[in-house]
Amino acid sequence: MDAVRTLDDYVPEDNRTLGVWAYLWCSRYLLQPDGPDAGSPWRFTPEQIRIIKRWYEIDDAGRFVYRQGTIRRLKGWGKDPFTAALCAFEFVGPCRFSHWDADGMPVPKAQNSAWVQIAATSKDQTRNTMTVFPGLFSEECVEKYGIDMGKEIIYSAVGNRIEAVTSSARALEGGRATFNLLNETQHWVEANGGHSMAMTIAGNLAKSRGGGARSMEITNAPLPGEDSVAERTYHAWSKLRDKDPEVPRRAGVYYDSVEAPASVVLGDRESLEAGIIAARGDATWLDVDWIISTIYAGTYPAYQSRRMFLNQLVTDEDSLISPVAWDACQTDESLKRGDRITLGFDGGKTDDATALVAMRMSDRLVQPIGIWEQPDGPAGEGWEVPRDQVVDAVHHTFATYDVVGFFADVALWESEVESWSEEYRTRLHVKASGKSTVGRDMRGGLPELTQANERLVAAVEAGAVRHTGHHTLRRHVMNAKRKINRFGVSFTKEHRESKRKVDGYAAMLLADLARHNLVESGKLKRPRSGRVWGFGA
Repeated sequence: MDAVRTLDDYVPEDNRTLGVWAYLWCSRYLLQPDGPDAGSPWRFTPEQIRIIKRWYEIDDAGRFVYRQGTIRRLKGWGKDPFTAALCAFEFVGPCRFSHWDADGMPVPKAQNSAWVQIAATSKDQTRNTMTVFPGLFSEECVEKYGIDMGKEIIYSAVGNRIEAVTSSARALEGGRATFNLLNETQHWVEANGGHSMAMTIAGNLAKSRGGGARSMEITNAPLPGEDSVAERTYHAWSKLRDKDPEVPRRAGVYYDSVEAPASVVLGDRESLEAGIIAARGDATWLDVDWIISTIYAGTYPAYQSRRMFLNQLVTDEDSLISPVAWDACQTDESLKRGDRITLGFDGGKTDDATALVAMRMSDRLVQPIGIWEQPDGPAGEGWEVPRDQVVDAVHHTFATYDVVGFFADVALWESEVESWSEEYRTRLHVKASGKSTVGRDMRGGLPELTQANERLVAAVEAGAVRHTGHHTLRRHVMNAKRKINRFGVSFTKEHRESKRKVDGYAAMLLADLARHNLVESGKLKRPRSGRVWGFGA
């Protein structure tokens, strides 16, 4: 069983990373802090070596490729001792680029006035990492660098320091830390000051001299809908990745997660064992049988077991569709020119997204034609949906595929929807409403939309819908929440002003409704041979 990775497991060339020096320095000056090998020289696993080589990757000018990182792994993987070693290297090791030698290899140097912060929302969380240090530094390291071991602050002879900090955003304001470790960010929420703390740390890093300060988060899989810092980080990375797989790298964002595939069945011991082994990587100290017995003991609900021991993002109780169910529907197939499809459209203007989604008649394959949404940061100021691009996408879709049904929400797009209805009326075999061939006002017709929503959710859970793995559509589907009304279960976003868009799901729902109504109309018939749907006379 292959693990699901957020990035390719690549390793940069040795002349474009300081990770080799991190490995050599830690191997010489650090010790295994606990376990059966406590007191022996520090050793990274092969997977951890690849991580540090990526994290310390540099460009042709010797600048770090990544400025912000996240390591997401299952419980017990060893995130705390691993990142404690990185903190020690940042504290007194040769962790910054100095110059190139005659052979074109990077020569490192120690960080001037190194200030390493272990940040968490409580002292108990910071202790997870701080208690590692007494057993981590070798006697040679303590003597060479003059390390003075304190409970909350560790100093070196030249004034470098490692300190534990908790959720006082005001106290952190203006700090010039050179490296921040954000510990267990799945627990950083608004109520405990986690949001403010994360923003303060990000602001402090942005003000660093020379731009060399960086931060690393460690986390288990966050619970969707809890709005933790870990979840926010994942969503921000996802939006970058959705544009192009290379965009996060160009933006300096490193997100490294390894999880079990969605196909793992908790009740099937063989499947569960394979999933745990896939998620743990080379953390072979994790006892698979013990984890399985913990899961089967019923100590944790199923969604918590998946989060903690398979590192999977799983739904909260209010979510409409679980990531496991959605991911299980993914296929390598995609639409082909001439395929018979229906379209769904949900439009916005500024902060709302706009989505045009296709569904193939023959097998319910879902594929977005386009999803346009406001960019994060300064690029999003004054942004409006590029209406010309959307209109061009509609016309191109009709030119490329056999579009037989098109349901479009009329809100904010009344003139365009009317134009599409007039232009393509003769090609469409089902009307969106009594008033329009294409226009379907989603603000009305609650009984039909509720029934359509329940039908689509059931189809996803049964594996009767397929999709192409489009990342933005997945995010919109995961953002959709259950909304109970007198007719059943509909959908909504988490709250009216939420930035977590669901327009892709709404467009998919309309495409599925168009397909359903067309099938129920009796206009379709299967040809005597072949797999393509045909129309009656």
